[in-house]
Amino acid sequence: MLDPFLLGLFREEMAAHSAVLTDGLLAMERSGGRLSAQSTEPLMRAAHSLKGAARVVELGEVSRVAHRMEDLFVAMGGGRLEVSPDVVDQLLGALDWMVSIGDVPDGEIEGWVTAHAGEADAWESRLAAWLPSANALEAPAQASETKPLVLEPRGGDSMPFPEAEERRTDPQIPVPESLGVERAHDLEASIRISAENLSQMLAHSADLLLEARRLDALARNARFTTRRVRAIAANRGLMMDAEGSLVAREELAEIGHLLESDDEHLIQLSSRLNFLSERLHALVLRGRLRPFSEGVQGFPRLVRDLARDLGKAVDFSILGGSTLIDRDILTRLDAPLNHLLRNAVDHGIETPAVREGLGKPSEGKLTLEARHLNGRLLITLTDDGGGIDRERLREKIVQRGLVNPEMSGRLTEQELFSFLFLPGLTTREAVSEISGRGVGLDVVQTMIHSCGGSIRVSSEPHLGTRFECQLPVTRSVVRCLRIEVGGHAYAFPLSRIHRAERIAESRVKAMESMRFYESDEGHVALFSARSLMGLERTVDPTRDLALVLFEFEGRRYALEVDRLVGEMDLVVRPLDPRLGKVAHFSTVSIDSEGRPILIADVDDLIRTFDRLAGKGLGGVLSPQPAKSAGSRRILVVDDSLTVREVERKLLQDAGYTVETAVDGVDGWNQLAKGRFALVVTDVDMPRMNGIELVTRMKADERFCDLPIIIVSYKDREEDRQMGLKAGADFYLTKGSVHDQGLLSAVQDLIGLPEGA
Repeated sequence: MLDPFLLGLFREEMAAHSAVLTDGLLAMERSGGRLSAQSTEPLMRAAHSLKGAARVVELGEVSRVAHRMEDLFVAMGGGRLEVSPDVVDQLLGALDWMVSIGDVPDGEIEGWVTAHAGEADAWESRLAAWLPSANALEAPAQASETKPLVLEPRGGDSMPFPEAEERRTDPQIPVPESLGVERAHDLEASIRISAENLSQMLAHSADLLLEARRLDALARNARFTTRRVRAIAANRGLMMDAEGSLVAREELAEIGHLLESDDEHLIQLSSRLNFLSERLHALVLRGRLRPFSEGVQGFPRLVRDLARDLGKAVDFSILGGSTLIDRDILTRLDAPLNHLLRNAVDHGIETPAVREGLGKPSEGKLTLEARHLNGRLLITLTDDGGGIDRERLREKIVQRGLVNPEMSGRLTEQELFSFLFLPGLTTREAVSEISGRGVGLDVVQTMIHSCGGSIRVSSEPHLGTRFECQLPVTRSVVRCLRIEVGGHAYAFPLSRIHRAERIAESRVKAMESMRFYESDEGHVALFSARSLMGLERTVDPTRDLALVLFEFEGRRYALEVDRLVGEMDLVVRPLDPRLGKVAHFSTVSIDSEGRPILIADVDDLIRTFDRLAGKGLGGVLSPQPAKSAGSRRILVVDDSLTVREVERKLLQDAGYTVETAVDGVDGWNQLAKGRFALVVTDVDMPRMNGIELVTRMKADERFCDLPIIIVSYKDREEDRQMGLKAGADFYLTKGSVHDQGLLSAVQDLIGLPEGA
C-alpha cells in the first residue's frame, strides 16, 4: 500500500517540476534549438528530482520515463541532440502521461499503474528512440567537437515509428486536457501559505490573546467598581453626618481615579486590538491572494499545441504575472480564459501564408495581461489577427432571425458585438474539434459574471481583437463609498463608480419625465435613490445635490442620495438566500456599530437606469406610445438588447403595453412590483435562465396561473419539451418574431388589446 502522505508530497513535487519542464521545453523550442549546458541544467534537475521522488513512492514506471527524459536533456546540453518541434512533442507527451497520475485517487494508484504499465514502456521506448548512439553517450568529452544534428529515431525497420503528426496525438496514450473534477476539488480544499505569513499570523494571534486577557482584567475592575458604587448608594444614611459624608467623598474620589486609569487603559487596549485585528485580517487576506502566473501556467502549452495543430505561428506572452488575485477568482478564470485563448488562435490569428499576403509578420502576436486598475482587476487578451468580420456577423444574426435586415444595419458596434455572447451563435461554416459549435463566448460571459465581473470586446479589421475583463481583486473585502438614503447606510463598490460630486439644484433640467444636467463630459441622466426605494423625494432648493456617477459603455447616469459619507473597507457577506434576489443589492456588510450596510449591485442599477432612460433600439428608433391604463401589460424577458426591443416594438405596435427585463432575476423582480397579463421569456440568460424563471413562477401562487411564452433560438424537440414541461404555454423560435407567430400566440392566450 502506497503511503498517502508521501503521495501527497509527490503530487506537490510533480506539479512544481512539471511547470519547470513545460516552461523550459517551450522556451527551448522558441529559441530555435540554440542551447547550452546552462540552459538545460534546470530541466535535467527537474527530471532527475522527479525520477528520485517517483522511486521513493514506489512508482517505478514514472521513474523510468523521467530517467529517459533526463538522458535526452543531457544529450541536448552536450550538443549531441538538436531540439526540434517533434522532440519537444514527445517530451511534452511523456510529461502529460506522468502528470496524469496526479489525477488518480490515492487508493487507486497501484491498480492504475499496473493497468497502464504498457504505456510507460511505450513512452520509455519513444524517448530512447531519439537518443544519439551509445558511442556518443559514452564519450561526453568529445561532445564539444560533435556537430549538432537533427537525429531521426533509431531502430529502422525493427521499430516502425509513426510520422511526426501521428506522434503528437497518439490515441493510445491518454493525455488529460485539465485536472479532473475530483482532483480540482481536492486542490480547492487547500491553500499554500508562506512560512513567514503563517509565523506572523501566529504572532498576531498570540498578541490578540494577551490583549483579550487584559480586557478581562478591565472587566473585572469594572464589576468591582460597580459594586463599590452600589454599596455607597445603599448606605445613604452614612452621608447624613459630616464624618460619613467625608468617607463617602474620599471613596468616590478613589473610584473616580480608578475609572480614569481604566479609561486610559481601555482606550490604549481598543487601539491595540484594532491594530492587531487589522494586521491579522491583512495577513489572512494576503494568504488568499495568489499571483496571476499561478493560474495561467498551462496556457503557453495550450497555445503552442493548438497553433501547431492549426499550422499557425503564434508568439504568446503573459504580462503581469505577479499581479495578486483572490485564489477563488483565479480558479474560476481558468475556463473562460481557456475559451478566449482558443478563439484567438483559431478565429483571430491568420495562417503564415495569409499574414504574409497582408504584409504582416508570419508569426501572430497574442498577449494576455493582468493588472490592477482603480481597485479592480483588469485582464486583457489582445491578438493582431484579422479582427471580427462585422458584415459576416450581421448576416449570421439575420439568418438566425434575431433581427431583420433593416435593424441589423442600424446596430452600433457594441450592440453588434454583443450578439457574439449569445448561445449557439458562430460565424464559422464548418464545425471542428476546436470551434464552430456556437459554444464558448456565452459560457465565458456567464463565468465572468459569476465572479462579479464584466467583459467587453473591441476589434479592428485586419488589426486584431481585444477582450477586456474587469473583475474584483478579492471577493471578501471591498473598498466602498458609503452613502445614506432615508436615514439608512448603503455602499457602492468604489471600483464600479465613475465619481461622486455635489451640484446645485439649479443646474438640473427636465425633459418630458427625465431629469438631467450638463457636465464637462456631456449629458448626465439623473435619478433619485429615494424614488427607486419607494420613498418620497424631498426638495430643498438651497441644498446642493449629493450625486454618485456611473459610466457604462458611453452612457452616463447620476444617482441622487441624501448624504455622501466617505470611503471605507467593508467585509462582504452574501445576502441570506431565503431573501431571493433583492433588487439593486447583492451583498451586505456590518459597520463598527453592528448595523447592516447593503452593498449595491451596480450592474442591476445600470439595467434599471437603461430601462428608465428609454435606452435601447426601441427608444432610439421610434417614440414609445403612451400607456393606456386599460391595455394588457406584457413582460418581455431577454438578455439580448436587440431581441428584447424587437419583441417590445412588435407587441407595442399591436396595442399592448410592454415592460422589459434583462434576465430572469430582473424579470422576477419586475413581476413582484407590477401586474402583468403575460410573460414572454428567452431561455439562455445569465443569473437566472428562462426555464428557472418559469419553474419559479409556477411554484408561486401569485404567478402560477400567468400565461407564459418561451421564445428561444433552440429549435430541437427536446428543448421544446423541456420548456413546455416547466410550465410554458407556447414554445416558439426567434424566427416567430418576424412571421407573426409570436403575435398570434399572444392573442390566443390573452386576446386582442382592449379597444382593438
